[in-house]
Amino acid sequence: MDKKVLVVDDEPSIVKLVQFNLEKEGYQVVVATDGQRALSKVKQEKPDLVVLDLMLPEVDGLEVCKQLRRENRQLPILMLTAKTEEFDKVLGLELGADDYMTKPFSPRELVARVKTIFRRMEAVREGAVHESNKEFRVGELVIDPEGYEVLRNGEIVDLTPKEFELLIYLANHRGRVLSRDQLLNAVWDYDYIGDTRIVDVHVSHLREKVEVDSRNPVYIKTVRGIGYKFEGPKEA
Repeated sequence: MDKKVLVVDDEPSIVKLVQFNLEKEGYQVVVATDGQRALSKVKQEKPDLVVLDLMLPEVDGLEVCKQLRRENRQLPILMLTAKTEEFDKVLGLELGADDYMTKPFSPRELVARVKTIFRRMEAVREGAVHESNKEFRVGELVIDPEGYEVLRNGEIVDLTPKEFELLIYLANHRGRVLSRDQLLNAVWDYDYIGDTRIVDVHVSHLREKVEVDSRNPVYIKTVRGIGYKFEGPKEA
């Protein structure tokens, strides 16, 4: 079955361009031109991914992102921002967007990003980002790539797709110091040209969910000036 993408933007020219290029690659495309319609379309159409502009009438993109994350943790969100929306870009990531692109953008690059998100999600489900698809345990955490699930003390940890993938990659390289650029290339699968804030935002969110005290992390340690290292409680 073809993947379905919801494109949310109030600029007809952009919607038409994105829709044409995604459909040319075999994706089903549904469209919403404001935030309220976007929320309704998600419930009606059940898309596999949302391309979401920040500047929307009725309900803005940040609020849409926030509501979608509250209702559906597994739905990938690719956020579109203008170059001047630096604060909103970071805030969007903090609210749960998996990825972002800055306008104006190349339609070819957007299609490549969409393909990458779907490919990485499949890789996680098939265990391709871990040596096997069997669950493994670290301290109080149980990570199950095949079941796409993380437990802490027996309770499910509600992660977004990108948070889940980042956790698996960190855990798979337990004890190794990974730079932010390494994590960008491995988990996001392309070069952000040095923009590593997306890594920091996702690590921060991940810590809030898997650590007992995110300010004193046991699992995901910061290595100052370099990046991050995953450890277990015994190494802490």
